[in-house]
Amino acid sequence: MGVISVRLNKEEDNMLKQLSEYFRIDRSTLIKKSLFDLYANMLDIETIESFEKKEKKGKVSFVTAEDILKE
Repeated sequence: MGVISVRLNKEEDNMLKQLSEYFRIDRSTLIKKSLFDLYANMLDIETIESFEKKEKKGKVSFVTAEDILKE
C-alpha cells in the first residue's frame, strides 16, 4: 500500500475540510474518491476519442432499437 504526503495551502486545506464535512467522509476517503472519479473521467474521454477517430474513418455503424429488439 502506498502512502503519500500532500502539502496544502490554507485555501486548499479549507476546501478539503468543507468537502469532507459536506460529504461526511474523512479527508483520505475524499481524496481517494476524487482520484477514482478523475480516473473514470479519463477512461470515458479515451473511449469517446476512440469512437470519434473510428467515426471519422467511416468505421462506425449504428443499429436501431427496433433491430435490437428483433434479436
